[in-house]
Amino acid sequence: MDRLHAHTPNDKCEWHYLDQHLKEVAEKAKEFAEKFGAGELAYNIGLLHDLGKINPCFQDYLDACAKKLQHKKVPHSIWGAALVYHFIWNMQKDPEGWKELSLAIMGHHAGLSDLGNAVTKLSAFLKESPSSLEQMQNGIKTLKLPLQSFSLTGNDVNNASTRRELFIRMLFSALVDADYLNTEKHFNPKQANMRQGWQTLDMLWKKLETTQRKILNDSTPLNRIRKEVYEACLSSATSEPGIYSLTVPTGGGKTLSGLAFALKHASIHKQMTRVIVAIPYTSIIDQTAQVYGEIFGNDAVLEHHSAMETSIDSEDRKKDRQDERQDERSVRRNLATENWDAHLIVTTTVQLFESLFSNKPSKVRKLHRITRSIIILDEVQTLPLELLRPTLDVVRALAAPVEKGGYGSTVVLCTATQPAYEDSAWIEELHGVPVHEIVPQYPDHFAVLKRVKYVYYRRPLSWGRLARKVSGAAQAMVVLNSRKDALDLITAMNGVADTFHLSTLLCGAHRKKTLEEIKKRLNPEDPKPVRLISTQVVEAGVNLDFPIVCRAVGPLDRIVQAAGRCNRENCHKKGRVFIFEPKEGRAPKGPYMIGMEQAKLLLRENSAERLHDPDLYKQYFSMLYNHFRREGLDKNEIQKFREDLNYPKTAEKYRLIPKETVAVVVPYEDAIDRFAAWEAVPSRATWRALQPYLVNLYRHEVGQKKDWLEQCAEGLYLWKGKYDKKIGIIEGYTDPSDLIV
Repeated sequence: MDRLHAHTPNDKCEWHYLDQHLKEVAEKAKEFAEKFGAGELAYNIGLLHDLGKINPCFQDYLDACAKKLQHKKVPHSIWGAALVYHFIWNMQKDPEGWKELSLAIMGHHAGLSDLGNAVTKLSAFLKESPSSLEQMQNGIKTLKLPLQSFSLTGNDVNNASTRRELFIRMLFSALVDADYLNTEKHFNPKQANMRQGWQTLDMLWKKLETTQRKILNDSTPLNRIRKEVYEACLSSATSEPGIYSLTVPTGGGKTLSGLAFALKHASIHKQMTRVIVAIPYTSIIDQTAQVYGEIFGNDAVLEHHSAMETSIDSEDRKKDRQDERQDERSVRRNLATENWDAHLIVTTTVQLFESLFSNKPSKVRKLHRITRSIIILDEVQTLPLELLRPTLDVVRALAAPVEKGGYGSTVVLCTATQPAYEDSAWIEELHGVPVHEIVPQYPDHFAVLKRVKYVYYRRPLSWGRLARKVSGAAQAMVVLNSRKDALDLITAMNGVADTFHLSTLLCGAHRKKTLEEIKKRLNPEDPKPVRLISTQVVEAGVNLDFPIVCRAVGPLDRIVQAAGRCNRENCHKKGRVFIFEPKEGRAPKGPYMIGMEQAKLLLRENSAERLHDPDLYKQYFSMLYNHFRREGLDKNEIQKFREDLNYPKTAEKYRLIPKETVAVVVPYEDAIDRFAAWEAVPSRATWRALQPYLVNLYRHEVGQKKDWLEQCAEGLYLWKGKYDKKIGIIEGYTDPSDLIV
């Protein structure tokens, strides 16, 4: 903690002279916020954020801390916030203009408050500390504080309240990051210097361009489609920043083509600073990061998701960084997860959007880096329907030009099953906003890439009948709606050889090993029997290529995703996808169940072959939005809390995974040894080594199964029950099989 110059009431009140720390933070915050047109505002926030440290009582507190003496904590964040509140509202009679400054200053340690609570605290402080106010009043006159509140003009005027809420959060982000970086610079300059060294976007673009040119010279029918998609992405990249859709059938190369669009777009629009790829499933992240790493090198890609974070305390983090200082690349990656100071970031949808609605400094710190970025939202149709309105409202703000109160980013809505948000009567958030399709000829690609034949069984199938069909196939995959269904089918197969199982109740290392064995058996040059019984965990981004896929009826987009694991590389004459209704089956409730019922309606009214028609997906999503209507698309009334500037409630209500989960260490391979290593030295390195051996379970289940669990830390347990070499945890847990973590 920095020592500021102490002042007493006998000073001449030359409060325009501030400590070097305040000035440096102000300059850095200004640099960050200038990207979204708020540099001067951020500068003032930086100057005032630690003004309370000049309080003689705070100086006494610092002295006591230095001497390791007990002393009552002395708040300092409220001083600058109260000064602004008094000056703008009480003196200038402006009831609005103080909010941008005071809320950010007041929350830079504890987090953004709700407006009502902030007013109560600020008013009480001014009433109880009139002498403090008198000391500061002369100094405030030397600062050029803005005297008008945030406003919008043009098409976005109806979004002014929520746009202001995000604007304050972005200012808060700029302040917090500037404050942390300045403290690090003074107290750990060596570490601060390690933040540098990431490859630039131009360097990344040149490497990708060279690699893709070689790959796409192959003239197979599938590669011809991939080449057309790639070239369309390069052509569209020259257009202005905004919102784009990238509609590509499964296997059409959207992962690298979408990245090519982003990197070329950044090379043309030099104001763009980074590319952020947000993926809904952790099962895809490792795979995507590995592909990028093979092209750019391991020091080019920043992975940031729950498996890359630790819950260790600040003292352990300090020790951890000291231990890892010899590995500069590792330290650089760890530091960059704090504020996304890298140029290519692979993260989760949860990490991105929950940060955009958070009020916590650690979560919000990175947000200003999103300004003027290219954001690829992969599998965008997985965005939760109950959160769709606030989510798309933020997307619109991110993509709006800076001069219109936005953040100048480009957002790419990427999927094979495009939800067409802008066409719905129930989603006003994207009305009037052009969404440019990157590959206009995508219907032709769907027509050409008919690598599977869809068959819909209109009569429900029993587990016994389905087991006989699967047992009779040399290679087949079955995707079911719940783990219990998967276990029931495995039981019905009665020990048939070469049967495998995948769900999230196998730990990551177990799933990885199982997938490696399955892929070996699917090798067309040396095929072997393999029958996979799985939950939805395999549906998106997992590169499997079965000749036969059986999918229990579920939401329409999930069926199409499962079909993407069938004849993926066009190595079979024609893959077959059987869609069936389990006679004894079950499905997750809520939006999943609703999507499943809408899919049933469409399948009964249409030929199954219409699943090759992308217009059917638009019809499906239109039916879904009509079911939820406007209220259901913001089920938790998040937009209202945002309009009220209630940041804690907004953060509480915006959860992509509404049910809280806990991590459980399972006894697979050397997991217990890794756990012991983490327990002995709780560091990032030991935590990451343990990550592949964790299973996520719902917190509410812990009490029900306490005999099988041993708590060893907050949110971390040891599994004491049975862990099966095929099934994983089997003692009656429901399956959080599609946790978007």
